[in-house]
Parts: sequence; C-alpha cells; structure tokens
Amino acid sequence: MTSIDSAGSRGEAEAVPTDEPVRRRRGIRFWIVRYLPAEISGTAAMVVAGLAASAWTGNDAVVAVAALVAEILGFYIVLAVTVAIEQARLGQRRVLARTFMLLVAEFGGAELFDTLLVRPLALLVGVSLLKDPVAGLLAGKIVADVIFYAVAASSFTLTERTGLRRRGTERRVAS
Repeated sequence: MTSIDSAGSRGEAEAVPTDEPVRRRRGIRFWIVRYLPAEISGTAAMVVAGLAASAWTGNDAVVAVAALVAEILGFYIVLAVTVAIEQARLGQRRVLARTFMLLVAEFGGAELFDTLLVRPLALLVGVSLLKDPVAGLLAGKIVADVIFYAVAASSFTLTERTGLRRRGTERRVAS
C-alpha cells in the first residue's frame, strides 16, 4: 500500500510505498467538515423554496416537492465542488468525470432511496403535522438525514477501501 507522508513545511505530500494497509478511522470532525457546508446550503435552499411554495399554495405536497428539489440542488452543488477540489489536489486529470463517478459511488444508492421515498414522505409528514412550514420541513429533514447518512457514510467508506478515491498510480502500487 501507499502512505502519504508530509514533505516540507508547505504541506506538500510524497507517496512512500509500505506494506501496511491504509485503514483510517474517520472521526466526527471529518464528517462535519465534509458534509456541513453542503448541509447548510441544502437546508437554506430547502427553507427558501418551501416558504415560497407555502406562500404560493397551501398544498403540502407542493411545498414538500419544492423543498426537496431545492435541497438536492443546494447540497450537491457544494458537494460537487468539494469533491472536485479533493480530486484536483490528488492530481487527477479528468476531475469532472471522477467527481461525477465519486458522487454516484458515494451517494447513488442512498440518494435514490432518499429522493424517491424517504425524504418526500418525511417532508410531507412534517409539513402536514406541524403548522409552521419551516418547523415541518426541518423535522422532516432531520428524520430523512439520519437514514440518508447511515447509507452514504457506508458508501464513502467503501469508495476509500476499494481505492476509488486514490490516484491511479497509488491504486496500481496497492494492488
């Protein structure tokens, strides 16, 4: 396998071959730094779209769908930029293609389950049960996020263990 050792004071990294497998346990700080900016963006977009739909119509389903679409866009725009920067720092040449592939690998299954079933239902139930649309949207979001992240975190770990997140030369050395 390959470990990355710090080389110099400017934060440059040098690949050093070792026989030890790379196994990193991710702490809560890693997950917060990785997902919080996308969550803030998605949540803000969800609330704005939900309030706009609520002012336009009294239909809870329309409010839930508008909030759902806005949250997905807000979340993935920020996360796509995050993953693209991560891949560019690794020296990847096809950053956009790798970014798309990694987002699908990390979130594909979780997102399909979340977007098609869990989140619309959770948002609709939240908006229907609570009089305040913001409170209903936030309650539904929390329920959906717990399920979403249980699946997405597992997928992220799988993309690391299979070597999808490393540079091509590191994967060949590790094989």
